[in-house]
Amino acid sequence: MQKALSGIRVIDMTHNQAGPACAQIMGFLGADVIKLEEPKGGDVARAQNNDELFFLVFNANKRSLTLNLKTEEGKDLFRKLIAQSDVLIENFGPGALDRMGLGWKVLEKINPKLIYATIKGFGTYGPNAHFKAYEPIAQAMGGGMCVTGFADGPPTYNWPAIGDSGTGMHMAIAILAAINQRHATGKGQHVEVAMQEAVLNLIRISLREHQRTGVPVRTGNQLGKNVPGTTYKCAPGGPNDYVYIYAQPQMWGAFCKAMERPDLESNPLFKTNPDRWQNRAALDALITEWAMQRTKHEVMKVMADAGVPCGACQDTAEVLADPHLIERGMIVEMAYPKRPQGFKTVGLPMILSDSPAEYTRPPLLGEHTESLLGELLGVSAEDVRKLKEKGAV
Repeated sequence: MQKALSGIRVIDMTHNQAGPACAQIMGFLGADVIKLEEPKGGDVARAQNNDELFFLVFNANKRSLTLNLKTEEGKDLFRKLIAQSDVLIENFGPGALDRMGLGWKVLEKINPKLIYATIKGFGTYGPNAHFKAYEPIAQAMGGGMCVTGFADGPPTYNWPAIGDSGTGMHMAIAILAAINQRHATGKGQHVEVAMQEAVLNLIRISLREHQRTGVPVRTGNQLGKNVPGTTYKCAPGGPNDYVYIYAQPQMWGAFCKAMERPDLESNPLFKTNPDRWQNRAALDALITEWAMQRTKHEVMKVMADAGVPCGACQDTAEVLADPHLIERGMIVEMAYPKRPQGFKTVGLPMILSDSPAEYTRPPLLGEHTESLLGELLGVSAEDVRKLKEKGAV
């Protein structure tokens, strides 16, 4: 079946998470993604914890080609590959590819239709452009940490990777926009996404609050001044036995009926949302007492049946076994030669009716070098052997 991105060739020249996440999404959507790696070691994520799991969850639907860009033979093969590709994604240190003679200004002359996608911590220009960044650095500098955590605690790191995978998703959008513009202009372009700026884009609600009242105070799990609007402990009282309930003011009556406490609806302490906010400690205590008599999934069902938004705080084991996610194809089991037990990963979170996702396992280092060089560049098996002897592939 024709896929949404069939016919698009992507050279994934990235490592760790942001770039690989971007390229993997494009692979899930049907692009031909070639993972370009150093012959010795490859993506640094392959070596993490000796189980490759970090690498595996970001590199499905790719073929691995090893090239040593420190050799002239490797550079020559790279340039030939670029000449027949649509997208290059790179997250090298600032100026690294320019120093190798493989920067944007060189490659656009080789392939004027190339989309040259650059991911950096702080972009390619500006006072901080030469600073290095990882996920927590991007969150700190982008404002994400200052609004995460409780008021009496320090700025807090947010585990969902808004700086890494969040940047990758922003870059995927930028690449697709550039491909669309290429239809009109016939030209490629240089696109970049900075991790700091991706985080900044994701905290715009906090910037709204800043313009209303100044630098926001961390509020933990409380969402605005709405009650109920936080997490509530449930039975049996384990570390993740909580639900999040968010009943907007117009849902107050339905919420009280769901709790089988219609008396609360007209109680003068809780009658209006300002009343509930003023007396939130007492109301939250009542809700917790009620919730502690039920499991989080029981609470969620009761609230959902009443039309009140409520979510069980699922741990990672529950997410991987969630029948809803499994039915929707979001939990994918994959094989991998080095892991007899295989592994589980996340599928494509975008559902396209005419381009359903299909998944292939992540590649071994250099697994497709010989076939790709033959298929795309006409290099014979004997010549590949010679290139390997020279350390070029």
